[in-house]
Amino acid sequence: MNDSQVKISTTQAAVIIVNYMLGAGILTLPRTTSKAVGTPDVWISIILSGLIITGVGIILVTLCRRFPEKTVFQFTREITGSWIAYILGCANIIYFMVIAAFEIRVMADVTGMYLLERTPTWAIVMVFMWIGIYLISGGLPVIVRVFEVILPITLVIFVMEILLSNQLFEISNLRPVLGEGILPVIKGLKPSLLSYTGYEVMLVITAYMQNPQKSNKAMTWGLGISTAIYLITVVMVVGSLSLDGIKTRTWPTLDLVRSFEIQGLIFERFESLLLVIWILQIFSTFAITHYCASVGIRDLFKAKKMRTIMYCLLPFIYLAAMIPKNVYETFALGDMLGNVSVVLFAIMPLMLLLLSIIRKKGGKHA
Repeated sequence: MNDSQVKISTTQAAVIIVNYMLGAGILTLPRTTSKAVGTPDVWISIILSGLIITGVGIILVTLCRRFPEKTVFQFTREITGSWIAYILGCANIIYFMVIAAFEIRVMADVTGMYLLERTPTWAIVMVFMWIGIYLISGGLPVIVRVFEVILPITLVIFVMEILLSNQLFEISNLRPVLGEGILPVIKGLKPSLLSYTGYEVMLVITAYMQNPQKSNKAMTWGLGISTAIYLITVVMVVGSLSLDGIKTRTWPTLDLVRSFEIQGLIFERFESLLLVIWILQIFSTFAITHYCASVGIRDLFKAKKMRTIMYCLLPFIYLAAMIPKNVYETFALGDMLGNVSVVLFAIMPLMLLLLSIIRKKGGKHA
């Protein structure tokens, strides 16, 4: 398997970003942001977060365009020198591995609670890990083709289910707008950071794009679609369950879908269908982060056998996934990853971009 000759389109790059982003956050975002904001202005925080992350993403792809056909693990060495490049590269690899572990652990917790009761967590985790390794061992073309199948199905069914909850929706739950000013809205920006992790995949994917100059277009579309999905979700969940009703629920999005039924349809209750679609998204996030971690090791240490690297990462991802003892420790891990992502993928790309300009490294592709 050799991905060096693989080329993906701008649309496919956007599909990868959306599939990466719509993972665990979709189930917990209404609760975490509502707790932080404390007012019905949660939706404003989501919009602002999307705009901020889009700006950060444009900086990130501007950096990548200066080094065509090279991943972040390859071009960092040109900018900073070997030692710093190894430190940053290892940090990125560990981040991708832990994100993969986090996503698959959340998936195991929710699946064990709603679909596979009394099934050991380790069994669910291992099954999905082996299915994931089967997918990514086919390389980036196979991953992209699967994502292109998963995404349209996910968007149609997810939006349909959320909008069907309009029978519970009350606009008064979203009022007053900015009743306590802008400060609560600003407090809600931080919890949404983990939900917006996904744009950093372009540090790897830009190297495989047919037209890297359009990577900013892929970034904008990917983040725009994700922001729209998050916004619809938060508005419908807060409007239907109310702010106070959300704060006490672990998985408010699932609870919303469970709280209504429509007589006469093939599916009268929709949470199982939502869980199936959501598991596909978690699987997507796990697959692409596992792949990016493997690419990182290959490029950073100039290894040859990509498939061997993928298999070697499995036990480390499994151990990381089994560290949290309960769902609250899993959420704490998610908060930590959100904080780390700010440093690695907001601050680091900006510093590398400035340094590459000052040191005149990279081509004039930005």
